Amino acid sequence: MAVNGSPTIRRRRLGAELRRLRHAAGMTHQQVAGRLLVSQSEISLIETGRRAINPRDVRDLCELYEVTDELIVGSLMRMAKESGRQGWWVAYGDVPYGIYIGMETEAASIHSYEPLVTPGLLRTRAYAAAVIAESNPDIRPEQVAAQLELRLQRQHRAHHPARPFRLWTILDESALRRSVGTPDVMREQLQHLNHLSTQPHITVQVLPHSAGAHPGASGQFSILAFSDTDAGVVYLERFTSDLHLERPADRHPYHLMYDHLQAQALGPEQSRRFIGDVLHSCPGPGRLRRVP
Repeated sequence: MAVNGSPTIRRRRLGAELRRLRHAAGMTHQQVAGRLLVSQSEISLIETGRRAINPRDVRDLCELYEVTDELIVGSLMRMAKESGRQGWWVAYGDVPYGIYIGMETEAASIHSYEPLVTPGLLRTRAYAAAVIAESNPDIRPEQVAAQLELRLQRQHRAHHPARPFRLWTILDESALRRSVGTPDVMREQLQHLNHLSTQPHITVQVLPHSAGAHPGASGQFSILAFSDTDAGVVYLERFTSDLHLERPADRHPYHLMYDHLQAQALGPEQSRRFIGDVLHSCPGPGRLRRVP
């Protein structure tokens, strides 16, 4: 169970249940929209969890779908009330990827592939600050500070000892060798990455350049799974937008791709030695003892 519930997840679960009830009633988006005098896109947004819905509208939908069990109706209305609350991350200002943070908050596991930089949940403070500042040319110092604190809070929640969580990351060699910030920042990050990779809930694999062409050439992606549902999500992050793939047919290629990446990447112990070797190649002092 997550440390705190996510309104994003509640909206997704509520939307899935309302979609199931609509199907059971044999109604289309167009029919529901026509009866409630709203647009078809609004019904779709509600069912995919991308739009909050108030308890009264949930009651109206239940009446339309001829749901007469008051326990079910009451449960869905309470879920709607809870899903309307703001997520904890809104305290950090405008967050364009708030939907993803809501899913990350309650994910039981995340499998990610990162071709360019160390993934967010494994970054040091200094490395995270450098990534934020260097990848956003127009960002203001106060925005860097807010995004950094949000990132660190996400790390804290993801690795909270009261929460079961599994993180499996495959890093392209380029992510280890790309200079971010100063040499000191890079050395600290590589040491931190190797330390975290020894934790029981974290696995790090390195995909070396010698592996040649591979299925991850199209870019970064993450696969999120949840403990109480089989409906996972594939997350694709882009500079100005992101994409969440939820249909099994859309998610399957990424699961297959990840299986191939795992097979081509170095094993966890080999990866730690590889990261140690990269650290030794960094300029200046501060070297990590090689793993024998």
